Amino acid sequence: MIDFHSHILPGIDDGSQSTDESLEMLRALKAQGVDTVVATSHFYATHRSPESYLQRRNAAFETLKQVLTDDCPRIILGAEVLYFPGISRISSLESLCTEGTNLLLLEMPFTSWSESMIAEVNEMARSHRVQLIMAHIERYYFKQKVSVWDEFLSRGILMQSNADFFLPFWEGRKALKLLREGRIHLLGTDCHNMTDRRPRMDEAVRRIQRTVGSETLEEIDQLGHRLLQEVLP
Repeated sequence: MIDFHSHILPGIDDGSQSTDESLEMLRALKAQGVDTVVATSHFYATHRSPESYLQRRNAAFETLKQVLTDDCPRIILGAEVLYFPGISRISSLESLCTEGTNLLLLEMPFTSWSESMIAEVNEMARSHRVQLIMAHIERYYFKQKVSVWDEFLSRGILMQSNADFFLPFWEGRKALKLLREGRIHLLGTDCHNMTDRRPRMDEAVRRIQRTVGSETLEEIDQLGHRLLQEVLP
């Protein structure tokens, strides 16, 4: 499996705070069947420039690489980019994509979205500069009109769900319904630590297998490998 959303780089955001914590998270992911992790540290345009962010991200990865062992998954660098007005027009947008791809993991505000925000996301999709992946859609799916999601889907925007969405009984039923309807395309753990936000991909996989079947998981995995084919061996 590919984890498309994680915070495993040490000391760069509210995720891992040390190489030891990163190693513990990575080994847990490997044990859960994850062989590739996209490291999507937070990017906030109000905090720093893309250039400054990338320097800090790359430095954190270099620190982590010094202690990686064979029992860790492969790491691909990416970013979780928080929406901001004008995001579709910045010249450095592509630099925030997952390395070797045009995939941009976009985090939206956790409120009802304005028409201008929705229009700009649609414009980003129309431009084909990047392939949008909407981060942890469960956090705002039910706060927007279904027509908003229908339009996003029609423009080819991919939807990523956190593994934790599938675990509580009632929330999990919502997750499985969206999965059956083709409204979830990719999975991520969004893991930040090994306590209250630990990786739980294995638990989500078991529930999906039990209720939807292995074929759906295979489709998710195949799509993930197609999206990352330029950077996977």
